[in-house]
Amino acid sequence: MFADTPQGAYASATYYSLIETAKANDLEPYDYLRIVLKALPYADSVEKLEALLPWNVDKSLLS
Repeated sequence: MFADTPQGAYASATYYSLIETAKANDLEPYDYLRIVLKALPYADSVEKLEALLPWNVDKSLLS
């Protein structure tokens, strides 16, 4: 409804999913996204990507 293209809708759904999953895991969405977006370029293995999932993230990294 609010996306102009299918790619925009897909991107929006991805971010909404990350935000809501962070909330479901008792994380502040802004802090979680900040950590993930900083670490994502350096995640060069499946293990490093899995460590960024909301239920695996180290809560001590969040402010």
